[in-house]
Amino acid sequence: MQRTAYTVLNDWRNRVVPLIARRSSKSRASLWSSRNYSVVPPPRDRTEKQMLDRILRVDHAGEYGANRIYAGQMAVLGRSSTGTLIQEMWDQEKKHLEKFNEILAENRVRPTALLPLWNVAGYFLGASTAMLGKEVAMACTVAVEESISEHYNSQIRTLMEKDPDRYTELLQVIKEFRDDEMEHHDLGLEHDAESVPGYWLLKNVIQLGCKAAICASERV
Repeated sequence: MQRTAYTVLNDWRNRVVPLIARRSSKSRASLWSSRNYSVVPPPRDRTEKQMLDRILRVDHAGEYGANRIYAGQMAVLGRSSTGTLIQEMWDQEKKHLEKFNEILAENRVRPTALLPLWNVAGYFLGASTAMLGKEVAMACTVAVEESISEHYNSQIRTLMEKDPDRYTELLQVIKEFRDDEMEHHDLGLEHDAESVPGYWLLKNVIQLGCKAAICASERV
C-alpha cells in the first residue's frame, strides 16, 4: 500500500508539478504583457469589427497592389541602373504584404474580392510606366506611395481619436509602414520623378485611380 501511495505521489509530481510550473510561467508572462493578441485587439462589438475588418482589408489590398506595381517595374527595368533601387523598395513591400497576410489570417478577415483585378492592374501600371522610362516609373512610385501614405495617416488619425492605448500595436505597424512608403516617395523624387513632362497630370491621374481602388477595396 505504501508502495502504491509512493507511486501515485511520484506520478503526480512528475505530471502535475511541471504543468503548474508552465502555467505559472504563462501567468508571469501575462503580467509582463497585458495584451493577449499580437496586433489587433478582439473587437468589442459589431461596429468595431466592421471598422477593423475594413482597415485590414484595404491595407492588405494596398500592399498587394504595390507589390504588383513593383513587379511590373522590375520586369522592364530590372537590369537597368534603377533595378537595384526598385528591388530594394519591392523587398520592403513584400514584408508589408507578408505582415498583413498574417494579420488577416489571425483575425479571420477575408481579403478584398478585387485582388484578381489589382493583380492585373498593378502589374500593368508598373510595367507600362517603366516602359516610358525610369523617370516615369519614379513618377508612378511617387504618386502611389503618396496616396498610400495619406491613407495610412487617415487611419492613424481615426485610431488615435478612438482609443490610442487600445490600438497601440496596430498603430505601430501602420506608422512603420507609412514611414517606409514616405521613404519610397522621397526616393522617387530624388530620382527625377518631377522631370517627367506632364508630371502633375500623370500624378493626379494615378492618384485618382488609387483613391478609387481604396474606396472599392474597403467595401468589396
